[in-house]
Amino acid sequence: MPTSRNTKGDRLPDTTGNNPNPNDTAKQNYTATRQGNDHGSISFGRIHQPADVTSAVNLETPDARHAFFLDKDGPRKGWTTSTSPGNFQVECGSDNEEAQDSLMLNAKNGNILIVATNGKIRLQGTDIELIAVGEGGSKGNIRLKATENIETDSKKLLMNAKNNYKLATSGLGEITSNSRLKIYGSIIQGVTDACAKKDSKNGGQRYQKQNNQV
Repeated sequence: MPTSRNTKGDRLPDTTGNNPNPNDTAKQNYTATRQGNDHGSISFGRIHQPADVTSAVNLETPDARHAFFLDKDGPRKGWTTSTSPGNFQVECGSDNEEAQDSLMLNAKNGNILIVATNGKIRLQGTDIELIAVGEGGSKGNIRLKATENIETDSKKLLMNAKNNYKLATSGLGEITSNSRLKIYGSIIQGVTDACAKKDSKNGGQRYQKQNNQV
């Protein structure tokens, strides 16, 4: 049965001289079919315009930006791609109960990227849970990074660190409580830059230097 050529999809010309087709950098097949009209079309075995990938199933509208591809070879082998110039919406779970899992996105290997190039990302639900599962210091982490601010607005902010926690800033730090402020520690040590030149009786100079490293 005829199949697409150049299934590796490297698009590099053959330099061995053993290739019977001198144009084998482009995909070829002789079984592609298409059905459609002025409203849209569906095709099987269509080759994408750069000629590097064969689409097993290609669903298109008159607007080329509005399409659905199931690619079968080349650099996008096994890819499923949906493009839309407008909104992309998914709705499910109308007949499910609240505790059921209605929508699942599972990447067995690799990362999941959710990117809003020019907009906001909102997560809304009765509860939101962030769970990181991994072993060792390089996995099982949740990292928050913002170029400007990280803000919280809630009735309570509860944090529990089993081994260690640290709050640090190179600028101004404040702790404010308008009712009562409690601080407890088996040992409480306060260190200022006053011990930078001459160490204190409690040996605070070492701690002062650790927290003033560039």
